[in-house]
Amino acid sequence: MTDMKTQYAGLALRNPIIVGSSGLTIKAERNKEFEKAGAAAIVLKSLFEEQIEMHGNSLLQETDYPEAMDYIHQYVKANQVNKYLDMIKATKDTCSIPIIASINCYKADAWIEFAQQIELAGADALELNIFYMETSLNYDFEATRDMYINIIRKVKETVRIPVMVKLGKYFSNIPSAINTLKVNGADGVVLFNRFYQPDIDINTQQIVSGNVFSNHSDLSDTIRWTAIVSGLIPGISIASSTGIQEWEDVIKCILAGADAVQICSALYTHGPEIITQILRSMEEWMQYANYESVSQFTGLLNYANIKNPAMYERSQFMKYFSNRD
Repeated sequence: MTDMKTQYAGLALRNPIIVGSSGLTIKAERNKEFEKAGAAAIVLKSLFEEQIEMHGNSLLQETDYPEAMDYIHQYVKANQVNKYLDMIKATKDTCSIPIIASINCYKADAWIEFAQQIELAGADALELNIFYMETSLNYDFEATRDMYINIIRKVKETVRIPVMVKLGKYFSNIPSAINTLKVNGADGVVLFNRFYQPDIDINTQQIVSGNVFSNHSDLSDTIRWTAIVSGLIPGISIASSTGIQEWEDVIKCILAGADAVQICSALYTHGPEIITQILRSMEEWMQYANYESVSQFTGLLNYANIKNPAMYERSQFMKYFSNRD
């Protein structure tokens, strides 16, 4: 009998499969379907700070009373947050697995006041999806780093549930950034967020949306940094995300050091049944490889546990092609 249980950022999970935040996790009834299919936890659709601000600004343009600006912004924010709290409560009433709330923010003080409400609504953990697109020619890395630090510190002071940070891969030093988050209270990290992908339609000469789903070409970076962070920063819990399409991808991420994985694009493509298929195939592989539990092979091939850690480093790209005609 194989033991699929794992620990992720203080949460006891029945297996490593987490449904990632997306439009699929906005309804309690659908979240119950994911649970029935075998999901061990669900990350609810993010509450987006930027979208709420844009909504408030659009309403402001429709009024003849500029002095109502603060009231309108506060009303819009409170209304959206209350809807989100209701979604947490509905999903908790419907599901028995851990439910993780998600906030997409970029200001240190924007969501602190609501973090405690999210905890009181029943969320088992909170995922901070922090991102701010920096385009200034006078870019100040320290200011951006401090923004991340301030957000995690203030949220951790507000709630007692586990808090994870979902990161993009556009840091000059990913391990250093994650270590800083750990030191300042982060219980876990999600590697990585997939941002909006712009494209250009050459026929209409307009900017359009690119491919919204991840694919196998995205998995390499996820494995690389999961392995490096797992090997260099013991004690930080990792959920691999982006590029995970099949059961083999899940095994690879766990071998690299992930405690759990988040799947999203595969659910859009195949539906909840892909979770059942992944778990069945993982169990068969574990039996074939003589593993009785997931913990026996977690991190087996991370940066600290292989003979040649340089296999995860960029120089290998040059070495590979230097041997080819």
